Amino acid sequence: MSNRPLQVAVIGAGPAGIYASDILSKSDVDVQIDLYERLPAPYGLVRYGVAPDHPRIKQIIKALYNVLQRGDIRLVGNVEIGKDVTFDELHEHYDAIIIATGADRDRPFDVPGADLPEVYGAADFVSWYDGHPDYPRTWPLEAKEIAVIGVGNVALDVARILAKHPQDLMSTEIPQNVEEGLRKSPVTDVHVFGRRGPAQVKFTPMELRELGEVPDVDIIVYEDDYDYDEASEAAVADSKMTRQVVNILTDYLFEQEEEKTASRRIHIHMLQEPAEILGAEHVEGIRMARTALQGDGSVARTGEFIDYPVQAVYRAVGYFSSPIPGAPFDDVRGVVPNVGGRVVNDGVVVNGMYATGWIKRGPVGLIGSTKSDAQETIGNLVEDYKAGLLHATTEELGWEATQQVLESRGVRYTTWQGWELLEAYEKSLGEAVGRERIKVVERETMTAISRGEPHDGKLY
Repeated sequence: MSNRPLQVAVIGAGPAGIYASDILSKSDVDVQIDLYERLPAPYGLVRYGVAPDHPRIKQIIKALYNVLQRGDIRLVGNVEIGKDVTFDELHEHYDAIIIATGADRDRPFDVPGADLPEVYGAADFVSWYDGHPDYPRTWPLEAKEIAVIGVGNVALDVARILAKHPQDLMSTEIPQNVEEGLRKSPVTDVHVFGRRGPAQVKFTPMELRELGEVPDVDIIVYEDDYDYDEASEAAVADSKMTRQVVNILTDYLFEQEEEKTASRRIHIHMLQEPAEILGAEHVEGIRMARTALQGDGSVARTGEFIDYPVQAVYRAVGYFSSPIPGAPFDDVRGVVPNVGGRVVNDGVVVNGMYATGWIKRGPVGLIGSTKSDAQETIGNLVEDYKAGLLHATTEELGWEATQQVLESRGVRYTTWQGWELLEAYEKSLGEAVGRERIKVVERETMTAISRGEPHDGKLY
């Protein structure tokens, strides 16, 4: 161990990176942590991957804010590793690097017709409606009937945002360009499809229950889609969350006798999987294969097919991570290969390189899993430090050295103080129209505000 502070760079200022930084900062190691983020704003998927009307965003962001606001973790925004500074350069100047870049794209979707132009990835759509600065400002909302493939919370978010009337989103931080786009949407019906039964869907109870509270949107379910095998019964008995989800879906079933008068509808279909997206040049429908539970919770096709008229398909079948140039990456699993958070390359542990969050384990689990992930990774990092395994390869260390590199290349990096300036600006935009905040989408505007530079006020 050295008599100087351990220099650690964390790549990614989402929940995984911030939790790992927080845990390390509270360890018994004398450490300086620099948190690098490629966007001018922190919080990752909490800011850019969760629907704006999601009730728990504010609580999560508050917890993350409290960590960064302390000032003992340096935030460096608007810096892309592999572009503005290479991974190897960072590794030279830091004793350890923690990769916490999450999962930012859609898992591959291999169904005939998936290459038609109206087949969209949920991750891309979510990035659009959350005002991600690196995504297009418009979205082709032209379909009256839409299919959403997947039965996780992202699928619910996509379905709800597609079906919800824009005026019911105006209490949120929804960007101006997204509001304008949604107002033009002619949608009447959104069909959500899951390949297994009610006991296997991945919705969480709160999100599923709130779906039924959206104004002027009816929830429609189908009796033929309700089936339970031995594994389903066991899942209901063993898991309170599964039991709650099944109860909510059952309540929706009992409500089907009530008259449906809403102008928009969300249909929840189970025991169906996509067989083909129909259409020659554009999406004209989707062919679903009926499935049956096999006793162990798995399903097999029955040979029955059902065609639905839709003009767009959104695939919400899971997220997938992107590699960082220069760092090991498993292209099949979409993760940085690791053992307990220690990065491995061709089966050999790479000293001073770690991973945490979805880039470590894949895109599964909620915030609790991210925290336990970080505990494991940081525990191993501290163990390696005490064993004398962590050391930079140059004498020019940490932020002082990296800052010189960035400034020599004209990189307009941002800081925590800059984020507070941007946040205050967004809140002032909202206050002017009676809202809590309006999100700035335009990256140049975000950067200029954060750096205290002149800007033209362009929001998107």
